[in-house]
Amino acid sequence: MSTDGVESKMPSAFANEVVTYAKVRLLELPLGAGQLALITLDNGQDHTRPSTFGPAGLASLDAALDLIAKTADIAAVAMTGKPFIFAVGADLSGVDLIDTLASARAITELGHRVFRRLGELPVPSFAYINGAAMGGGLEVALHCTYRTISTGAAGLALPEVFLGLIPGWGGTWLLPNLIGPANALEVIINNSMAQNKQMRPKDLMKFGIADAAFEPADFLEQSMLWTAKVLLGDVKVPRPEPDRQTWDEVVGATRAGVDTRLHGATSAPYVALDLVAGAKTRTRDEGFAAEDDSLSALMMGDDLRASLYSFNLVNKRARKPVGVPDKSLARPVTKVGVVGAGLMASQLALLFARRLEVPVVITDLDEARVTKGLAHVHGEFDTMVSKGRMTSDKGNRLKALVTGSTSKAGFSDADFVIEAVFEKLEIKQQVFAEVEAVVSDTCVLATNTSSLSVTAMAQHLQHPERVVGFHFFNPVAVMPLLEIARGSQTDDATLATAFAVGKNLKKSCVLVKNSPAFVVNRLLTRFLGEVTRAVDEGTDFAIADSALNPLGLPLSPFVLLQLVGPAVAFHVSETMQEAFPERFYVSENLRRLVDAGKAGIYVWDTNGKPFVDPEVAAFYQRGSIQLTAEQVRTRALKALAQEVQLMLEEGVVAAAQDVDLCMLVGAGWPFWLGGLTPYLDRSGISEQVNGKRFLDPGVASVPI
Repeated sequence: MSTDGVESKMPSAFANEVVTYAKVRLLELPLGAGQLALITLDNGQDHTRPSTFGPAGLASLDAALDLIAKTADIAAVAMTGKPFIFAVGADLSGVDLIDTLASARAITELGHRVFRRLGELPVPSFAYINGAAMGGGLEVALHCTYRTISTGAAGLALPEVFLGLIPGWGGTWLLPNLIGPANALEVIINNSMAQNKQMRPKDLMKFGIADAAFEPADFLEQSMLWTAKVLLGDVKVPRPEPDRQTWDEVVGATRAGVDTRLHGATSAPYVALDLVAGAKTRTRDEGFAAEDDSLSALMMGDDLRASLYSFNLVNKRARKPVGVPDKSLARPVTKVGVVGAGLMASQLALLFARRLEVPVVITDLDEARVTKGLAHVHGEFDTMVSKGRMTSDKGNRLKALVTGSTSKAGFSDADFVIEAVFEKLEIKQQVFAEVEAVVSDTCVLATNTSSLSVTAMAQHLQHPERVVGFHFFNPVAVMPLLEIARGSQTDDATLATAFAVGKNLKKSCVLVKNSPAFVVNRLLTRFLGEVTRAVDEGTDFAIADSALNPLGLPLSPFVLLQLVGPAVAFHVSETMQEAFPERFYVSENLRRLVDAGKAGIYVWDTNGKPFVDPEVAAFYQRGSIQLTAEQVRTRALKALAQEVQLMLEEGVVAAAQDVDLCMLVGAGWPFWLGGLTPYLDRSGISEQVNGKRFLDPGVASVPI
């Protein structure tokens, strides 16, 4: 079957495609069940370069199916992948260069045409999902008649909505018609929007995506035996008809949840919802045609381009930070000290012990605090064991690595000591002076400060060159970003060691200049200050708090304030105003909130809906200037555009890409937003404020 008519429309962007070849073997099935045509998907690379489908890969699969069609006496066709990888979907490496709707539609139609052949063979087809199956990789399995899953498989998802796309090679029609709309939307919408949450093999079984599960050691053999039993009628696979009576209701409920979270900020989830809704009555041809229309349109949208930009930042730039000294300068870290035993310090101790697997000593002012901190760390390890995330032997070994003391003498042989005490310069200076008195001259002293000067913290030490900023985000185990700040005297060996440690902690590390609040907190404090100022001037709480909804941020400003804590937010705003008095706002109402001991502006009703605490409303002093949500949003975005430009001029980071990386992994801003600067560019705010874009046209946006 020829693919020339389709491939002629493909953009040259795919010229460098790493081709996934479909290799065919003929095997005899057990129990005399007949001959199996087994297709193995393999791009010739190891598991670090997963198999994907570009035009040439699809053509190879098409040719393999042509070959099978010409082979006599085939009882079944099966598909599997190379070790650890089934297939991870479309090759997106050249998508940012697709510049016409026709070329976008060509790739969507090609995928549909080739994949659907697996579901329309004269014999049953089987997907042996031996490893990662994401996006189009999972979709090609859905086209098969039956599916088995290895219990050792990881990386199972339909992540397209997370990237501004939809599962457009059959997923939005096949999946709901296989497992019903509720389960399908959980996979397509909810998992994807939850920072691309992935499924486990047992989830595929629970949802009904997989029909049988086998251990990795003999997965292929067991899958073939199961295939033989299916063909012989010894195994029956029920296919319950989805409930079409409640279909619309299920889709409507999910749509309401998407609206609550995104407020229409990006189109992909809504397009996916429409397609799943249509799958209730559409034929296969109609469903696939609707996917072609929708997917090709999304491929020509800015959200996808911004998502791919974000993906590259997180998966490439974060792994090779800019401006970092050679890793050969890094010193080994065989023991870690943590000053403090509060919640943040305990989280740090847990992370260091789990990732580095070296002794960790925590200290605090009294035995009660140390005991409480140790209990938290040990309790977390016990929880991991109880949930099957680690063996009991490993849990006990890691617990034994974490000890506590009221004396810093235990740091004498430490190579890396991090402080997590109260955010006050004098206290941190005193802590480092006490630590320096007992540690070696080369022991790295790291501060988890979120806003104070690393240089000032080191100024009275004998060896200020070994002090470095090591700013984590809360919760430490979850948030990927680590801002590593170089003080004015921090030497290359210290910085190289800090980055080596950060990498071993599995964090996305960004080098930042020793500047107040570094990147994320500086930007969040600036925009939160503008929203708070609007309320102080007289704008309604709800209007101000909803002003940023069109961005689809994970938290509204006042919910973010509640999470951070008013006292912390107020302290940072004071620090920033001291550094930049002309730009950063300190709210006297926020001071009153802190003095009143309030946890935030909101309280929640029994249905989980927030409303302004009446006591807070009573003591807030407000003006008479009422702004609209659009006015508040414009003010906040202009402030952000100004601040980013100033940060770049100051050299806080090397480039706008680092700002975006920080906002993606440190503040949880969505991929399809591109972090921050792509949104400021495409909304026109960048040029209004700075007279220029942060990124060139076509970077994180559709080519012009």
